[in-house]
Amino acid sequence: MTQQLDRLKQGAASYRNVIAFGAAYILIVGAANLVWEIAHAPLYTIWVEGSRGDIAFAIVHCTLGDVLIAASSLSIAWLIAGRWGWPRKHYWRVAGLSVLLGLAYTVFSEWLNISVRASWAYREIMPTIGPLETGLSPLLQWIVIPVLAFGWLKLAMRP
Repeated sequence: MTQQLDRLKQGAASYRNVIAFGAAYILIVGAANLVWEIAHAPLYTIWVEGSRGDIAFAIVHCTLGDVLIAASSLSIAWLIAGRWGWPRKHYWRVAGLSVLLGLAYTVFSEWLNISVRASWAYREIMPTIGPLETGLSPLLQWIVIPVLAFGWLKLAMRP
């Protein structure tokens, strides 16, 4: 009976760690993505074609989407590669998979919204790469921000 209670306590503590980490990660990623969205807005046609209100709405909308992508990527990565003991165990495996998932979704979303739906467009000043001509700025966004957030939080977890 005592062993079962100890396992339950460890499990509860582990889930609290996951929730606390997830909340901190989302706050950091959300703030960083807001800054990034503001900074790279001039690379999209809305910058020259839209009103201030359109641009503000796009920045807020895209930032909220970034938060959803980050939360989903982290959750799926945790389910696949983490679970018990994370973030103390298998930290970089979950972090790496989360970054890859966010990056894969970004490539898909950029292609879908630019080439298929025509929901937005790049200006000629947006560098693009790959066969889908994905914008370099959104690709870097989904590498730089999560990697820095995971690195910062890993340092913060040190005793």
